[in-house]
Amino acid sequence: MWERKSGRIALAVVAALAAAACASVPATTAGDVTINGSRVFPESITSDAAGNLYNASIGGTIYRTLAGARTAEPWVVPSEANGLTSLFGVMADEAKGLLWACNNPNMFTGQQGRSSLLAFDLATGRLSGRYDFPEGPAACNDIAVAADGAVWVSETAGGRIFLLRPKANELALFAAGEELVGIDGLAFAADGALYINNVRSGAFQRVRRKSDGSYDGLTELTLPVALGGPDGLRSLGGNRFIQGEGQSGRVAILEVQGDSVALTPLAEGLNGPVGVTVSGGTAYVVEGKIGYLIDPALRGQDPDPFVIRALPMGAGR
Repeated sequence: MWERKSGRIALAVVAALAAAACASVPATTAGDVTINGSRVFPESITSDAAGNLYNASIGGTIYRTLAGARTAEPWVVPSEANGLTSLFGVMADEAKGLLWACNNPNMFTGQQGRSSLLAFDLATGRLSGRYDFPEGPAACNDIAVAADGAVWVSETAGGRIFLLRPKANELALFAAGEELVGIDGLAFAADGALYINNVRSGAFQRVRRKSDGSYDGLTELTLPVALGGPDGLRSLGGNRFIQGEGQSGRVAILEVQGDSVALTPLAEGLNGPVGVTVSGGTAYVVEGKIGYLIDPALRGQDPDPFVIRALPMGAGR
């Protein structure tokens, strides 16, 4: 949800996000989950096969909701040992027994430090790996795991895609360019094609690769409507994805058809739906409410409680 501007990481589309914070919010449903914390400002969510949910927070705490529970409890909290500061993307990787997390300096407190991809044991929550981004402005944003086990990561500020190959000890740069500045969500289709969205431009794109697997640019996909701050992106299998739009307040199912995309809204009017995951036929969505951090008119107000919205997939499943 961040972009690089004038040599620093700045908030992207501040006015639109602030307006979203004032939008009407749907009533709580029986399946919704309340996050046990104050001023959480969640930024991403993931789930495992057992139905447990894991969500990140701007304050650096990882919350876990046990399957069937209606409260997300603090699970991994910032400590000197794990170095957690401020979290964006999270992704459960059950093949490795890990939870991947994008850790960044907290820009709201002026904190300094390196952006890193962190790995936590899914069973214990213990830190098991740290992979730093290169020195300089960076914003580790979201994560996808390829069929071969490689972990792919978007870096929003500098417009880069990194990957951590199986058994590698450091991140490798896959792509960099002005066209990638603002990259946010990323996910793989069943055929191995990588799709990305861009929170700055509102684009939804396919990443082209050469025969040797190297980067070969982006294919812009035609959308039926403009996207408002596309953010969290998850695969639904085949050429289908689910996506949250932080500015528009919409969660929708996207189906790629050649170089075009069919879009089916699942919910609208949410308060900054920046992350989404699907478990057991239900889409779970975190509302970022970021306007309370950036809009002077809202900054002194209480944004609590933070709720993970439960949206039945229904016919869109």
